[in-house]
Amino acid sequence: MTDAWDDRTESSTVARSVYVTGIDRGDGRQAVELGVMELLTRQVDRVGVFRPLVHAPGGDGAGGSDHVVELLRGRYRLDLPVSELYGLTYDEAAALQAAHGQDELVSALVDRFHQLERRCQAVLVLGTDFSETNIPDELAFNARLANEFGAGVLPVVGGRHEDPQAVVAEVRNAHRAYRDLGCSILAMVANRVRPGAKQRVQRTLTEKLPVPVYVIPEEPALAAPTVAQLVEATGAEVLLGDAAGLSRDVRSFVFGGAMLPTFLNALTEGALVVTPGDRADLVIGALAAHAAGSPPIAGVLLTLGQHPGPNVMALASRLAPGTPVAEVEEGSWLTAAALTHLEGRIGPNSPRKAEIALGLFELHVDTAELTSRIELSRSERVTPMMFEHALLERARADRRHIVLPEGTEDRVLRAAEVLLRRNICDLTLLGDPDAVHRRIAALGIEFPQPGDEGAQARIVDPAASPLRQHFAELYAKARAHKGMTVERALDVVTDVSYFGTLMVQEGIADGMVSGAVHSTAATIRPAFEVIKTSPGAAIVSSVFFMCLADRVLVYGDCAVNPDPDARQLADIAIQSAETAAQFGVEPRVALLSYSTGASGSGADVDKVRKATELVRELRPDLLVEGPIQYDAAVDARVAATKLPGSEVAGRATVLVFPDLNTGNNTYKAVQRSAGAIAVGPVLQGLNKPVNDLSRGALVEDIVSTVAITAIQAQTAVDTPAAGGAQ
Repeated sequence: MTDAWDDRTESSTVARSVYVTGIDRGDGRQAVELGVMELLTRQVDRVGVFRPLVHAPGGDGAGGSDHVVELLRGRYRLDLPVSELYGLTYDEAAALQAAHGQDELVSALVDRFHQLERRCQAVLVLGTDFSETNIPDELAFNARLANEFGAGVLPVVGGRHEDPQAVVAEVRNAHRAYRDLGCSILAMVANRVRPGAKQRVQRTLTEKLPVPVYVIPEEPALAAPTVAQLVEATGAEVLLGDAAGLSRDVRSFVFGGAMLPTFLNALTEGALVVTPGDRADLVIGALAAHAAGSPPIAGVLLTLGQHPGPNVMALASRLAPGTPVAEVEEGSWLTAAALTHLEGRIGPNSPRKAEIALGLFELHVDTAELTSRIELSRSERVTPMMFEHALLERARADRRHIVLPEGTEDRVLRAAEVLLRRNICDLTLLGDPDAVHRRIAALGIEFPQPGDEGAQARIVDPAASPLRQHFAELYAKARAHKGMTVERALDVVTDVSYFGTLMVQEGIADGMVSGAVHSTAATIRPAFEVIKTSPGAAIVSSVFFMCLADRVLVYGDCAVNPDPDARQLADIAIQSAETAAQFGVEPRVALLSYSTGASGSGADVDKVRKATELVRELRPDLLVEGPIQYDAAVDARVAATKLPGSEVAGRATVLVFPDLNTGNNTYKAVQRSAGAIAVGPVLQGLNKPVNDLSRGALVEDIVSTVAITAIQAQTAVDTPAAGGAQ
């Protein structure tokens, strides 16, 4: 009877703001808070974060602030006064409650919340942390705040080290407690559950509770502290190492005291070596083992305030560049006591952990269902962040396989970890496996293991692959008219760009992304030779997605064709319109020139005018205008004067430049002066998706380009995969 009543009342629960809370410490709530923030920012562009009670003052940043708030503020570019993101400190709250009672405390926090809420379309509220506070009955206090804020509650129950029956009981008790206190419960989350117990817990709770239940398994990479966190906790001085090294996870500790052969046998992957500073043999031995990848360690912590001499330290820096070596004054016993109970923390200085947490959340939470229970009207504005979210979401929805030829490049490897953790696509990395694994170890990153849920990666050496002979025969046949032989082709296909392109052509991979270290020519020449242009495409061209503050524009061609003629320009316009539509941008095409309408003449303007006529002939369904100046294309006020009545002028979304010089300079000018995010170049006109990166591409650029390539592959014509293992 009770469950039936619950089903009628709670299944329709919706809320504009979400209050993430728990019942105790150690529930790993940060991962859930990050995941919910990701959901909110996909829907609307003005999202706030509110921490009602904070341990340190956060108003002006003085004296410290909450690490989760700082993570969300930085990652999601929250343009809000820091003072409005916090309510009161715990000390202030305790004093106010002691002097005037809890009603007065709640009233003060409600006032602070509404001050922020008025500026936002949605607010994520971070509940109390159950850590050495003076607030009695924190569960009831969180429930009351959620009710006063009008927020839906998402309770998180920690299941670490608990058997399935205990987890089920805790979640049911938490649900009953929040329900009996009048809360609108969006869903229940059982977090940090033993992986082997996940299905049983999920099945039992789904049967027992009237609200959605999400079970997230324990992830060792989130529980592991970073080297930087251990340095902070022990007050160590960093002698060697870079930011990447300090961000490595510490999965275990090895305390050095034995002789070197015994000590080396004790090393494990991700271990932090703790040894007296006068044991130069252990320091060099550990770093040499790391350099050899057997095994890669997290770093070295020297005790007793001693460290080896300059010659040893110089050798250490050459053996394993970037690997942290730090020093503490205490001995090994006190150091071990300080390290034993530390756990990983997701904060502004741990972007890897944030990506791991998001991947875990997205893999185990029905994000569409949870989003439907949050009362939000999707924003009409498309911000850069919303566009980026949409790319990842679409790529993840129909996971494809992308090959990355530059498998030993650091940025590519970091991007690969994000892509795999976020379950965006499966990957093949090309390169010598030993070299790739060494770079992975040196960077302190980690790929999912075979058998793990979600996206997977493999590493392939073109020179040693069983496909080499097959690819050589294919390439020799395709280029026979140029005198290519199988013997010569055997060498050609060991080039990673050619090997990756042939993987795509044969359907072994769905698309390829390269160019972080290779030139544009090296990336796209194999595609021209092997994949060729798609039916109906005259040429291969490119676009950039220009993410402005309030909209996304498509610029073409800014990367491939130096001086297209009128027919080629028309083809670029049509391809760019199709690409825009494919990625959710309604195509209104402007062919740009230095004059608008019939006001100018000359060869350059005539080319654009002819191209516009061709587009109208070939695609009468497209909205197109040209020749038109840039200001008349994007500014409604200028358009009203220069081209009144035009369906495109002032509202153009696809801007086609007359030549590469104009396009390349314009996209870079807008990118730098307007703070736009330029995603691309995205190649169009090929039979199968291959995309080129800028050699200055950042990790996030690589992630976006791979997601775009995966989406292109989703709509490409399916090709039967070739047989044979790699």
